[in-house]
Amino acid sequence: MKHAQQGFTLIEVMIVVAIVGILSAIAYPNYTEYVRRGHRAEARAGLLQAAQWLERAATATGTYPAKAAFPANLAKVPNDRYDIGYEPNGNPVIGFTLTATPKGAQATDKCGNYTLTNTGLRGANGKTAGQSGYNPDCWGK
Repeated sequence: MKHAQQGFTLIEVMIVVAIVGILSAIAYPNYTEYVRRGHRAEARAGLLQAAQWLERAATATGTYPAKAAFPANLAKVPNDRYDIGYEPNGNPVIGFTLTATPKGAQATDKCGNYTLTNTGLRGANGKTAGQSGYNPDCWGK
């Protein structure tokens, strides 16, 4: 009587490993981009929250607050991947520019710094809407 062998051959195992490797090579970059998009969304939300606070302060006092009055809790986003900077324009302050600067692993992101002004002008990676090289997907996704 012949005894039937059980198990996998080396070729079968190598094929499975190759398939898993190919799937991983496709899935991992997509996953990391998905995570970066989530961090970008938090940065945009932080900019909009800071702008809303500045508008409320300007409504109450007639001018935007000085740089020293900008709250520390608005200077960071919850995931700690971006710092938000406030630059008042004019004396008395009649405008502002908010900048979300990426840090850590997010610093290599394609969108770079996000900006938002008191007029609602949005920017990403040093370019503003309407300029050549501006990527609208940075604010859209």
